[in-house]
Amino acid sequence: MSALLLKDYYVIFRQMRIFLLLILVFSCIPGTFYSTFAVVYASMLPYTALAYDERSKWDQLAAMMPYSARDVVLSKYLFGWISVAIAAAATFVLQTILSFVWLSDVTGPSIPVILLSVCVAVCILDITLPLMFRFGVEKGRLAMFLIIFLVCASAGGIATIEQSSLDGGFYLSFSLVPAAIAAVVLTVVSIPMAIRFYGRRSR
Repeated sequence: MSALLLKDYYVIFRQMRIFLLLILVFSCIPGTFYSTFAVVYASMLPYTALAYDERSKWDQLAAMMPYSARDVVLSKYLFGWISVAIAAAATFVLQTILSFVWLSDVTGPSIPVILLSVCVAVCILDITLPLMFRFGVEKGRLAMFLIIFLVCASAGGIATIEQSSLDGGFYLSFSLVPAAIAAVVLTVVSIPMAIRFYGRRSR
């Protein structure tokens, strides 16, 4: 499992530095939409790794190695979770620094917003990764459009929820618990489904 994660790590950092730089830039921009977008955008990194795997025919090589379908699938989920966690931590740290040093008139990052963004990012992974394992990245272009739509819609939706809360509503606190439950439930359902799909494709 650790070797699979390292493989994805090297692929991303050698060929997708711009992709990671965008996440960093969005994390530095004050505002709920940008911080949310940075966290949710990080959930797309596993699809980039999958695209490179598919292009290089890595799946055929993996079939000759002692990796089960479960190992390959879980490595992509774990890679996605780590990417989202890093983006969330970067957003929190950078916006905290900006609020105290550079833009002292800007409030610090909202922890509920970041947690809600993490839950939404996990839900997006759970919905779209099985589709990628079922159809592949090249054939699953409609799934890619779905991912982009979900990322943008999630960022806008969370920004709207936070604004409603600032106006006196309780939508942010009310949304956090259902989002966390949805993330857990979808993960429990999504992983076995993705393993089954990948197992069928790799035969």
